[in-house]
Amino acid sequence: MNKLALKAAVADELEWARQMSRGRTPRLVACLAYAGLIPFLALLAASWLDTPRSGVWQQLSVQYGAVILSFVGALHWGFAMSVQFVSDRKRNVCFAWSVIPALLAWLALALDPLAGSALLATGFGVHYFQDWRLFRHAGLPIWYLPLRLQLSVVAAASLLATSFASQA
Repeated sequence: MNKLALKAAVADELEWARQMSRGRTPRLVACLAYAGLIPFLALLAASWLDTPRSGVWQQLSVQYGAVILSFVGALHWGFAMSVQFVSDRKRNVCFAWSVIPALLAWLALALDPLAGSALLATGFGVHYFQDWRLFRHAGLPIWYLPLRLQLSVVAAASLLATSFASQA
């Protein structure tokens, strides 16, 4: 790598570090995170607007919720591998927790959609608590926890509202 390329790479890393340390979520991160809510909201709208097929929309909502809950659990695996200044005990707790959301998601898929939605909504709530615990110990960016709260609330509320639409 030549000097100019190295200098550009270092400048990019410094800019990313500046964005990560500020209270504001980096634009790309925010766009991708909020885009992940589109299926929840679209399925919620479909379940209320297309009531004859609300059961289909509810099932799709549970399936998408299971995928997303598994994804947020995997974040803890990544944090456990990359955060260097936590104790082995806390690192092991992080590794162990990271698989729990996927197991809850799998169970939610085996339940009827109403119970599955409730389990997933609960899973998002419990996972936020785990995010909060991780945030206190892992030196995550200041914007991480507020973003996770917003995403978790919308995901859980959408799952529950979609379930109630199919029961109406």
